[in-house]
Amino acid sequence: MRLHILGICGTFMGSLAQLAKAQGHQVSGSDAGVYPPMSDQLQAAGIELTEGFDPSGIPDDVELVIIGNAMSRGNPSVEYVLDRGIAYMSGPQWLGQYVLQGKWVAAVSGTHGKTTTSSMLAWILEYANMAPGFLIGGVPENFGVSARLPGSENLGDSPFFVIEADEYDTAFFDKRSKFVHYQPRTLIVNNLEFDHADIFPDLAAIERQFHHVIRTVPASGLIVAPSNEPAIKRVLEMGCWTPVQTFEQELGQKGEQHKESAPCDWQWRLDKADASQFSLLADGIEATVNWSLSGLHNVSNAIAAMIAARHMGVTPEISAKALAEFISVKRRMELVGEVNGIQVFDDFAHHPTAIKTTLAGAKARQQSENSAGRVIAVLEPRSNTMKLGVHKNELAASVLDADKAFWFQPANMDWSLADVAEQCDVPAVCFDDLTELRQTLVSQAQPGDRIVVMSNGSFGGLPRVLVSDLAESTLTENNVTEGRG
Repeated sequence: MRLHILGICGTFMGSLAQLAKAQGHQVSGSDAGVYPPMSDQLQAAGIELTEGFDPSGIPDDVELVIIGNAMSRGNPSVEYVLDRGIAYMSGPQWLGQYVLQGKWVAAVSGTHGKTTTSSMLAWILEYANMAPGFLIGGVPENFGVSARLPGSENLGDSPFFVIEADEYDTAFFDKRSKFVHYQPRTLIVNNLEFDHADIFPDLAAIERQFHHVIRTVPASGLIVAPSNEPAIKRVLEMGCWTPVQTFEQELGQKGEQHKESAPCDWQWRLDKADASQFSLLADGIEATVNWSLSGLHNVSNAIAAMIAARHMGVTPEISAKALAEFISVKRRMELVGEVNGIQVFDDFAHHPTAIKTTLAGAKARQQSENSAGRVIAVLEPRSNTMKLGVHKNELAASVLDADKAFWFQPANMDWSLADVAEQCDVPAVCFDDLTELRQTLVSQAQPGDRIVVMSNGSFGGLPRVLVSDLAESTLTENNVTEGRG
């Protein structure tokens, strides 16, 4: 089939394009921003790209146009497709019909941790020789790609597919959440908070969308969720026809149920304070994970992945071995460089809860290593929800585990981050000039520091630029010292 994709350079649509190409379809696409890394991946796959949305970019012999959710009425290519009666559908609908149909779909949903949990689950299945397909909103470093079809040369086809299940809307003509198209057999609901204020008026509206996907899970399937999330409990109380397995952190003595908690199926125990070792517990089961990640949020992600993998046929013991070799995901506390003992991390966190848990993990790792350095948070709140100011009153508290916070004011935000900086209990300052921010970071960084750069955008390539700045500064200082000698 001859396919053309509008909005092809987004993570989801670009990954979908590569899956379509791997299936043997002729694939081309258009986008307003054709730039690396997605443009490189697409070109390497032999997918023709057109920058901009002039209708001339749509091939004359196109059989189906797949329209991304960033497209809206008034877009020249959208209007061209509608005027000429060309067949079209959304990306999630195409994925559901042409890739996921007949597969054992494991969908990972929730406000936070979808990308990391999806990557963990895909890697566990891969480690267990189950050759899953996957589509993930990031690049798992164990795989090096964001999507692939199920199966392998050795095993042939595989029934398993892991999908990061996003609650964002599907397309301008389909305002349901993307995940209703996936029809999962195994569904993880990691957490549920208010987000995406540009399309949802309140948390209740998001809960309704989560109930829509829960209604699609068969009675032979499984829903995995933490036991202590009120919003998830409300969703399940709307109606559930599928077995649910819940988990929580063990708060009493080993095997003792915490008195204030609802009964749950699984518990996990923190074996090291920085979360580099933990154990999954149930009747007759104890599987201990030693790994390179830190932070309670990552433990919770891993527990959900282990329980889901068990439903798909992988024992917790095998999952624990797999997670010992899990590397993480690009832009999820990704160490991009170290200069003179100063480490620079790139992280995607853009919601107050995600910021808080990420910095708590960084601080715990810093303390476990008895490092004298500091955790320095560098934040660009640029999501649509942040621009609307929905979470501005929660931002100051989100950086309490940092030793210092640097806020960057996006040009198109109409409220001031300087007010947030003033409310912080840790030393904090706000910048609106990226060069000045870079210079200040370089001048104040000290050996042993962990600089955590947090944004869901490019942030001007700051993490890698900062590594270069630090290296240049160190070289200059050394040259000056040598000259004095």
